[in-house]
Amino acid sequence: MPAGGRGRNQDKKSKSIIYAGMISLIVYLLWFFLSPHRSLPFSEEMVKAAGIMERAVLIIGEYCDKSGIRIDTTLDPNHTGLIGPVYSDIVTTKGNLEAKRTTTNPEMAALIVYLLEKAGVKKGDTIAIGSSASFPALMIASLSAAKAMEVDPILIFSLGASSYGATNPDFNLLDMFLLLQGRFIFSVKSAAVSLGGEGDIGKEFNPEIKKELIEQIGQTKIPFIYEKDFRKNVLTRMEIYRKNAPRGKISAFINSGGGDANIGLSNLVLKVKPGLNIKLPLPPEKKRGVLFEMASQNVPCIHLLFIKGLVRKYGLPWDPVAPFKSNDE
Repeated sequence: MPAGGRGRNQDKKSKSIIYAGMISLIVYLLWFFLSPHRSLPFSEEMVKAAGIMERAVLIIGEYCDKSGIRIDTTLDPNHTGLIGPVYSDIVTTKGNLEAKRTTTNPEMAALIVYLLEKAGVKKGDTIAIGSSASFPALMIASLSAAKAMEVDPILIFSLGASSYGATNPDFNLLDMFLLLQGRFIFSVKSAAVSLGGEGDIGKEFNPEIKKELIEQIGQTKIPFIYEKDFRKNVLTRMEIYRKNAPRGKISAFINSGGGDANIGLSNLVLKVKPGLNIKLPLPPEKKRGVLFEMASQNVPCIHLLFIKGLVRKYGLPWDPVAPFKSNDE
């Protein structure tokens, strides 16, 4: 086929994807307002956040299609590109597929707006975000919420992921972040990135993959956290958040996933309720992750783990397929 013909076909395919995304967004917004299951009182910022996340997910799915990154529709029927394989060289632990799919619902961004508002966060405030690659959709949801509310996020994320998260080494969480930055969905700079996994330094990773990830991080201007000592790792993160916040003031902390540096080494984390926590029981300092360090400084903490309990608590659907549809339907 002549090159011009291929180009025209590619343009038609791209336009079809865009149109499908626009229809999906309209359907989503109608569903958001009219769904009988929804128990959250909606606000303009909540709907805006959901729309931002929907566009971000569309861009990721479209990028996967154009770049030959396979989306397994048996795992990811909504064609989000945010559900990775069950096993790979950067998988850290087993994950729950239904939970991962649930977080790709753009209503998660609306929920985070609701939780931030409940925490007293207002326009112009600064929030801290700690994300593992286990739930890439939750990092996107958190950034979407921040953008909709016009608050400043300070983001630290890691690249190790449990099953079905951002587990494709060739399209990891750093790739997703840079893609969305490049498409101007988000304009926030990441404050730091780490390998994640065991010890937050990827002890269990294949040495060659670990080397490639370190080289990939090095090609960016994002500060790299590689601290073997757990306590020093946590304090390093706290200092990064403090230095990047005006007058060191953090109005709320969002944790997504189960990275040790964020949730700590104490079983007390099992008592942390999903959603907003104003006060938390504090473990000994040597076992505290960022979540508990923030709580010790009276910073409201939004804990995005135990997803089934989270969506049941706030009336969101579990493992929804509709209204999201595959872009190639």
